[in-house]
Amino acid sequence: MSLAKSDPHLRRYSLGERLTHWLVAISFVLLVLSGLPFFHPFFWSLTGLFGGPTMTRILHPWIGLFMALMFVIMAIRFFKESLIRRHDIQWLKQINDVLANRDEKLPPVGKNNAGQKLVYWIMLGCIVLLLITGVMIWQPLVGEAMPITLRRLASMGHAYLAFLAIITLIIHIYSGIWVKGSFQAMIRGRVSKAWARHHHDLWYEEEMEKERKHREISRRHDHSGQETP
Repeated sequence: MSLAKSDPHLRRYSLGERLTHWLVAISFVLLVLSGLPFFHPFFWSLTGLFGGPTMTRILHPWIGLFMALMFVIMAIRFFKESLIRRHDIQWLKQINDVLANRDEKLPPVGKNNAGQKLVYWIMLGCIVLLLITGVMIWQPLVGEAMPITLRRLASMGHAYLAFLAIITLIIHIYSGIWVKGSFQAMIRGRVSKAWARHHHDLWYEEEMEKERKHREISRRHDHSGQETP
């Protein structure tokens, strides 16, 4: 019996996609921990995690560059499935049904729902702008060459963008825990067909069509092999 006939699961994320995702997540957490001490004195003790204030200031922009690179790789991979479709607009209009778990009233959902797509676009914008503003205030490499007014504006923008990115990440984590099975999908890479049909029915139908085509090709291959003398 072929895998397509017997496997009750679907592959949702490849190993490369999962590794990139977790590298972005870990580096983002490190960025937050290393950036907060320079945002407010209350968080100054966090510099001890990185070897003191000087080392924290040195490491923070390099961690940012690494995360930006990983995020670009991930963003390219998820670009097509993050495009906003007509059914996503309707999904957002029915956000009350989403929050109340009235899934039967919601429009069909592809591999990513509208909420996940919004997280993608918000984080994409934040990361790009955080990178630009971060480079502008990066001392002594770039910051000292910037006019003081521009550097202050970049510093303020960097802080507000970081706040928006942190709030978005918190919502993303909460959603992943709230929808049972989402978090495990990014760990194991596979989900049950029942889960896919319930939460992402359009994507489920696309995957089932691929399986049907695969079975048809397998049957034709088997028949042609049997008819060969």
